[in-house]
Amino acid sequence: MIYQLMQSKKAKEDAERSFYALESKVNDLQLETLESKLNPHLFKNILNSIQSHAYQTYFALDKLANVLDYILYESKKKFVTAKEEINFALNLIEINKIKISPLFELKIKTNINEDDKLYDQPLLAPLISIDLIENAFKHADLQSADAFISVIFEFKDNAFFMTVSNKISDKKVLKKERSGFGHATLEHRLRIIYKNNFKLDKFIENDIYIAHLKIDLLEYKTEMLASGR
Repeated sequence: MIYQLMQSKKAKEDAERSFYALESKVNDLQLETLESKLNPHLFKNILNSIQSHAYQTYFALDKLANVLDYILYESKKKFVTAKEEINFALNLIEINKIKISPLFELKIKTNINEDDKLYDQPLLAPLISIDLIENAFKHADLQSADAFISVIFEFKDNAFFMTVSNKISDKKVLKKERSGFGHATLEHRLRIIYKNNFKLDKFIENDIYIAHLKIDLLEYKTEMLASGR
């Protein structure tokens, strides 16, 4: 029993050290460019959520550490691989799960052709998935019985696909305003980087908000090579 108490105390101390180390990273977070514009308050809220859910602490801190490392280091790169971006997005979703009920329907699906040569090539702008994910968790109806969030990642035919859908509440601003700053920033960023090699569709159907993003990486790479970039 004494050994178990000592182990429990050590685990608690380790968790506290991890928590404060991550809090320090959040405080130092400086993301000022359009390509990596994020609100550090988001991570403050996440840290507070983790702290209030002790049973999820170790798992959540590990996921948050991965997310912060990606944002602080990988996002400084001009491009990352689709594999890296999808792994980041999945970690971000796991962190956001803390804020919702365990009974809430959260559907995550990946359909990846790992044999596609472009899957492991750095052609995807980092953090390109974050706006759609944050938007879903921000505007989803979390109360009704048929509420849900669905996120699908696909990589096939040399293209990256991401589809996010969620039941929206009558009280949510999104129902009246079909696009916000986040979406405007995302579309602007996509247009700057990928020109005509992407398609972003957003619409509401039967109180379900759907956003579908496709980036044709083969066409983009071909244009890059042709222009000598």
